[in-house]
Amino acid sequence: MRQVCALVSACYSDRVSKKSGKIAARIASFQGRELAAHYLGFFDCFNDQLFYEAHEVLEEIWLVDRLGPNGDFFKGLIQLAGAFVHLQKERLRPAAALFNLARANLSKYPTTHERLDVAAVLKLIEAWLGWLEGEAFAFNPLRQRAAPTLGLLE
Repeated sequence: MRQVCALVSACYSDRVSKKSGKIAARIASFQGRELAAHYLGFFDCFNDQLFYEAHEVLEEIWLVDRLGPNGDFFKGLIQLAGAFVHLQKERLRPAAALFNLARANLSKYPTTHERLDVAAVLKLIEAWLGWLEGEAFAFNPLRQRAAPTLGLLE
């Protein structure tokens, strides 16, 4: 993760500056920590229901490591955030498709990976898919339920 952090800083410093000042400040606030600032920024944005921004922030790490050992892990988290973007835009079937892709990618990793409880995230995905499919895509569960939050393990 430290190598990815260094690569992101080296390769994408210009891209970060093009992000909104608010998002760039969020990322900067996580610099110098054990985990990559963009990885931590993903959770910060996701938990504030800034799902599109979460997707964009983590995509910068994924672009560097997409063929590396965490490529599918980052892709799965990006797809998870993307699913919630679709829910915010009332696109229920595309949301379900991204939940399924996120599940497939995250299922490749152990129950805990990069201090994330992957097993809990997979259960979250199952629940949201169940709510979508259980209502035959007639109701948006994001309108009926609180958006989830994600946390990292110590």
